[in-house]
Amino acid sequence: MVVGFMEDGHNLYCGDEAREIIPKVQRLIETEQAAGGSVIFICDTHDPDDLEFEMFPVHCVRGTEEPEIIPELREYEGIHLPKRRYSAFFETNLADLLAELEPERVIVCGVCTDICVMHTVADARNRDYAVDVPTDCVASFDSEAHANALRHMERILGRACWRPRTSYLSDNTCY
Repeated sequence: MVVGFMEDGHNLYCGDEAREIIPKVQRLIETEQAAGGSVIFICDTHDPDDLEFEMFPVHCVRGTEEPEIIPELREYEGIHLPKRRYSAFFETNLADLLAELEPERVIVCGVCTDICVMHTVADARNRDYAVDVPTDCVASFDSEAHANALRHMERILGRACWRPRTSYLSDNTCY
């Protein structure tokens, strides 16, 4: 949920449909924080010469506005964690943060479902965390890849069907 993916005019803008998850993510954060949950904002952040740019256009370069949390989410308290690869666990201290927080479950939301979300979920599951992915709080560039990623996470990674603390979600569908 950073500027480079969520605001028009940037190389990897996920599109207007992706912006529709913003109010749902806001409600998710509010619900979880009210219940005592912690929020970790994972921010895609790259050096100017990052090898990822051989696969994807230049995006979220350190020192630009692109790796910043979108304005709609900046008011929420949370830990900001820069990452440079698909998984939020790769070369970050996320594992240490989670070990300290000892969550009963990890909820992953944001963009892109088929890239960063799915790789982070896989790494969390490989560390034996219970993981939830609220289906209306994730989005991607490609609706088919989005649906395939949700099915993969459900069937292969064993993520639980989303069970919200309160009933605010428009769709509890699991794929």
